[in-house]
Amino acid sequence: MIIILSIISIFLLLLLYQQYLTRNKLHRDVQYISAKINALTSSRSSERILLQTEDKQLQQLLNEINHLLDDHQEFVADNARMRASTNRMLTNISHDLKTPLTVILGYIENLQHDMQNTAEERAVLLERAAAKVVGAAGLINTFFDLAKLESGDWELDEKRIHANEVCRQVILGYHDTLTMQEFDVSIDIPEEPLYFYGDEEAFTRVLNNLLSNAIRYGSDGKFIGLALSGYNGTLTIEVSDKGPGIDASAQNRIFERLYTSTVFKNASGKGSGLGLTISKRLTEQMNGTIEYISAPYQKTAFILTFPQG
Repeated sequence: MIIILSIISIFLLLLLYQQYLTRNKLHRDVQYISAKINALTSSRSSERILLQTEDKQLQQLLNEINHLLDDHQEFVADNARMRASTNRMLTNISHDLKTPLTVILGYIENLQHDMQNTAEERAVLLERAAAKVVGAAGLINTFFDLAKLESGDWELDEKRIHANEVCRQVILGYHDTLTMQEFDVSIDIPEEPLYFYGDEEAFTRVLNNLLSNAIRYGSDGKFIGLALSGYNGTLTIEVSDKGPGIDASAQNRIFERLYTSTVFKNASGKGSGLGLTISKRLTEQMNGTIEYISAPYQKTAFILTFPQG
């Protein structure tokens, strides 16, 4: 009996000792994990927590923590990109507004101090100042529209859109401009009505952005194309020109806010650099996509696709 009790006592002591070792190791592991999390989050390191353990629950916890660290790292990177983008945008906005305001101030000072101006000369200066004011106001409105889009405050009024009719109306609005600048125009809009669900005002704005860009930046090619088609449940609109195209360095940045490529910067009547950004945002909000292809002086085309409805 004594022997049996002794064996049981030794077994219990061994069991208690094993539990003590297990708790002690778990305590050290938890301390290590806690210290490692603090170090990684404060240093913004992309390192992950590695720990050898047979404890299945602790392994699962480590996996979850490493997933959270991945999310944290991605959030930090997105935040840094957003700050850089915001700073760049504010710098560009300041520059784009400062230039017309400086010109307007010059006109006003001339009107105030140069008393030798004739009535005709004063009228010309006033007309130029008014044009600059309209341009600056348009730029401010464009910035405001983009801010509304990105904050989610621009609510689209989605309805079934007759794409053929909208395309015809929009290209018709450029008839005089295209005729005066002697563009060759190719319009391919089928008789069969094609529909999709979207906001007609937003769709019209996207088309106007693409057509005005094609005229402004592709004017060397003297060609504008607008084609509408429907196939296999997808509606496609293509706006094309035969100008100098989009340089390779711009391929990943063409839809960025305020980005204008070298070709765009050299074109007359440089835009705000927001038109394509707004077009992309509006198209995506209508469940569409926007892509482009570019072969200099052969064909540069922006292609919109929407699910037919």
